[in-house]
Amino acid sequence: MSLKQKLADGLSVNVFAVSRLYHPNMIEMFAIQGGFDGFWIDAEHADFTTQDIEVAAAYGRSNGLDCFVRIPPHDYALVTRCIESGAEGVMAAQIVSAEQAEEFVQWAKFAPRGKRGLNAGCQNGSFGTLPVAQFCEQANERSFVAIQIETMQALEECDAIAAIDGVDLLFIGPSDLSQALGVTGDFMHEDCIAAIKKIADACKKHGKTFGAVTMNPEHAKMMAEYGCKMISCTNDIRVFNAGIKATKEAFGEFF
Repeated sequence: MSLKQKLADGLSVNVFAVSRLYHPNMIEMFAIQGGFDGFWIDAEHADFTTQDIEVAAAYGRSNGLDCFVRIPPHDYALVTRCIESGAEGVMAAQIVSAEQAEEFVQWAKFAPRGKRGLNAGCQNGSFGTLPVAQFCEQANERSFVAIQIETMQALEECDAIAAIDGVDLLFIGPSDLSQALGVTGDFMHEDCIAAIKKIADACKKHGKTFGAVTMNPEHAKMMAEYGCKMISCTNDIRVFNAGIKATKEAFGEFF
């Protein structure tokens, strides 16, 4: 079952992120350890080629893990390339208005909902083996679109963003949101919590859900209490640092 379907069914999902230390084997290692429903590729802060995304998505599929790609919302072609590469969908970073979020959705959807350019010779078109009309209908139904809420403008318009047809998830970026609120790094500050509640209320009103990067177990628990259904508790950098720390602690007398 896809991440999109699990969320639509009201289920909670755990995801990890891949960024600067990306390697296909790492995705398989997460899958072997178990407990994760999928992952997202951070193509906002790290450089991923189309082939990188194709390989990551393929490794994910082969191990029962769906994925989506976080990208800056300024390049129509990048949106469609991510989806055509086999990722389940896309997530827009640094959105500043409902109007911009609507444009992003249109880039990810075929007509009549959107403006996505039609090329069936891609992974999610089964490389040209699907009838074109079937491909378009199927892609519109299956493609996953998330909008990050991490700017003051997006926070102010989160109700309008949650109302957009085709937006499946609002996703809280706690670091940038705390920065926008003037309390950088204070993730449990009352202003941050008030912002989370506002986002949660908008999602509930429009029958949507939200996800978030979570900084620690306390932060994750608080998010879940407000209705967060997609918990992103770690990434390659955090796992690698935790492994180094655990190794040094286990072999402490040798350091």
